[in-house]
Amino acid sequence: MPSDFAATLEYLYGLLPMYQRVGKAAMKKDLTNTQELCWALGRPQWQFSSLHVAGTNGKGSVASMLASIAREAGLCVGLYTSPHLLSFTERIRIDGQAVPEAWVVRFVETHRPLIERVQPSFFELTVAMAFAYFAEQGVDLAVIEVGLGGRLDSTNVIRPELCVITQIGYDHMDLLGDTLAQIAGEKAGIIKPYTPVVISRRHPETDPVFKAAARAAEAPLIWATDHYQPELGVLTPAGQNWQVGDDTYLLGLGGHYQRDNLAAVLAAVDAMREDGLNISEEAVTRGLARVVANSGLRGRMEWLAPNILCDIAHNVDGVEAVMAQVRSLPYERLHMVWGMVSDKQHADILRLLPSEATYYWVRPGVPRGLAAAELAAKGEAEGLSGQVCGSVAEGLAAARAAAGPDDLIYIGGSTFVVADALAESV
Repeated sequence: MPSDFAATLEYLYGLLPMYQRVGKAAMKKDLTNTQELCWALGRPQWQFSSLHVAGTNGKGSVASMLASIAREAGLCVGLYTSPHLLSFTERIRIDGQAVPEAWVVRFVETHRPLIERVQPSFFELTVAMAFAYFAEQGVDLAVIEVGLGGRLDSTNVIRPELCVITQIGYDHMDLLGDTLAQIAGEKAGIIKPYTPVVISRRHPETDPVFKAAARAAEAPLIWATDHYQPELGVLTPAGQNWQVGDDTYLLGLGGHYQRDNLAAVLAAVDAMREDGLNISEEAVTRGLARVVANSGLRGRMEWLAPNILCDIAHNVDGVEAVMAQVRSLPYERLHMVWGMVSDKQHADILRLLPSEATYYWVRPGVPRGLAAAELAAKGEAEGLSGQVCGSVAEGLAAARAAAGPDDLIYIGGSTFVVADALAESV
């Protein structure tokens, strides 16, 4: 059995299927493994209060904002998110601090017989590990981000005080369905009896799904943008200002697409207050401004240098929103370091990219990564031109060498491209 962190991760990666690496082969369409793990661990998921956050785009941002606000309100807050960008320990945090590597090693060593008997997926084990850590450390509240879907996601064994569902879009259709209504039906699976649920925004295809699910569960349904309509304000070095009625909030996350996410967070805070949590307006203001420091969230319209921008958007809706913002930025020429995984809507996404940009096609460093040469051919078919690079590091180096002082370099197409770029910037 491995005795150090690197060896422990190698053991887990080798033993357990991981979606980020192998795709849908890692998915198990029921909750039995997670339930068995949690039962053996003493039902840790019921030993703390929780919030549950699902959605296609924005759930990581919303979860991180809520965790940051709760921390500023004086609570001890657990945060579970996925995937990680630089270190496995990013997935499990308390008050912004990642789970210690030594704790992960000890957990795996202690529970190796259980792991090898149940044979869970990597995600199933990680979820159970997070619950065990939060219970052991006695958090007041845990904010739990759904991994994929909702109804059958491993996180869906908690009893949350509040559910939040962010924007619904086309992603993972091979697993969740090929219409927005079908996808929303999977996300709506997190709605619990008598538990308030915040929906970030209305949509004619998904509204009936959420109404029916909430009615069946007798769950109060809150449409966030019916109550809050944030308006974009001045961009500052510290973040983006948003005007919400008479209030101005500095959000420490870039991205115009944070509008609906911010509305969902503010509506969720109202629901938490109604449930008895003491969250002052000062805690909201501080939590939004300090979200990155308090949660460790990265890769959301993040500047790695004065002329290098990255974002993890990787599906049609996310890329469309990010590209609209990129086009609004001042630059002389645009350089795109772009890579994708193999199971995405390549043509639909590539059609959204600026044709005038110079492309540096790369393969993200995961087995699911699409070969750079194949991606280049797909890009050429959509009128995009550039060069094939051996890795994200090589693509970024080539873009830097070609870029002038007034040019912009954008890195994206996959969470794992951004992860590779962040590793280069460390």
